[in-house]
Amino acid sequence: MKKNQNKWVCAAIPALLLHCSIGTVYCWSIFSQEIAEHIGFSKSATEWAFSFAIFFLGMSAAFLGNVVEKDIHKSSLIATICFALGMAGTGFFIWFGGNQFAANGKGSVLALIGIYVCYGFIMGIGLGTGYLSPVKTLMLWFQDRKGLATGLAVAGFGAAKAIASPIMQALLDNLGDGGIYKMFWILAVVYFVMMFVGHLLLKKPADWHEPQTKEKGQGILSTIKTRPIANYIGIWVMFYINITCGLALISQEKMIVKCIGLAGAVGIISTISAIFNAGGRLGFSAWADTMKDRNTIYKLIFVLSIVFTGVVLLTNGIKNGEGNILLTILVLALIFIVNAGYGGGFSNVPTLLSDHYGMASISALHGITLSAWAFAGLTGNQMASWIVGHVGTPDAATNPIGYQTVLYVTGALYIVALLISIFMVRPVKEKKEA
Repeated sequence: MKKNQNKWVCAAIPALLLHCSIGTVYCWSIFSQEIAEHIGFSKSATEWAFSFAIFFLGMSAAFLGNVVEKDIHKSSLIATICFALGMAGTGFFIWFGGNQFAANGKGSVLALIGIYVCYGFIMGIGLGTGYLSPVKTLMLWFQDRKGLATGLAVAGFGAAKAIASPIMQALLDNLGDGGIYKMFWILAVVYFVMMFVGHLLLKKPADWHEPQTKEKGQGILSTIKTRPIANYIGIWVMFYINITCGLALISQEKMIVKCIGLAGAVGIISTISAIFNAGGRLGFSAWADTMKDRNTIYKLIFVLSIVFTGVVLLTNGIKNGEGNILLTILVLALIFIVNAGYGGGFSNVPTLLSDHYGMASISALHGITLSAWAFAGLTGNQMASWIVGHVGTPDAATNPIGYQTVLYVTGALYIVALLISIFMVRPVKEKKEA
């Protein structure tokens, strides 16, 4: 009974406090143009800060997974300090860069590098450790509904954009001159408080016995080898493909919406897509709890993505969507389905891994698997940008042929992911608990 009474305070609430804070990394598009203009650099130059943040999120999760495994209080404190410090430091270098640009008429390379380090590297460490810290704890408290529990937290990561975007926009509109760096300083304090409260509340069940090293085996590799090695490779690759395809489409979402004649509704559609992202994280993971083989949910995600991508390609929906209600609905449906599948792919990874490899080393194993997110963060957006910049009419205001070409690539990748899910990730006869 004590376990049931405390699981919300010890796991669910702190997980939401942590994930709703770090998930604001996806608000980058709200202020990236303002940063570029304030410090005197092109938007493409500042965009690397976001790519670095996602890269170091995945890599810090991979390399610090063992720290999370041993001590969630240490890892959640590292996350709190690094995320808040990274935000405050980003604000400082925006302020510094703005002063240099105003004085000299050209951007300061030091300011740009400082933003890369603070938003990309320091915040990235906070993102990786903060993302991992509550996941195992949630699965321990909600052992009968592990997917629902992890989906709830990861949904917080996805919903953070929808919640924080209007707040950030309001701050930018009302803080006056220098609002961009003032916003970072204010949010650094707000998110530090939220994450620190989450850090204080986060606690594993009192009756959970953490296996000692000798109980776990010789290390993470020995855990992976308890199943055919192709099984883990399959999980990693299909996770990587799902993120790459999601980022490729999401990064072009705004321009695709303009192509189909809905430029005035970009903000509303962006919010709806963020809700689908969060809903997919919660819905797909909760649904997977009812399935004998959790991998079935990935097959469903990939089939839905392939079908809607194929329909938009066959109808030339992006090119012909303006003024055609049916094609407009199909394109929007594709955007929402990909967002939901992108989110669902994240929330089901830890539970899929626990089904295959047990709970003993799940934080470390989940961390290594998140390296797929790191590499997808460097390839997804850039792949789509390269295609749009080289196919169709790159110099035009919109490039429907370029966006359609992105869909040809993502559609092919989704097919590869489906084949991997079917033939490489084999079902487990009995789900492992430890």
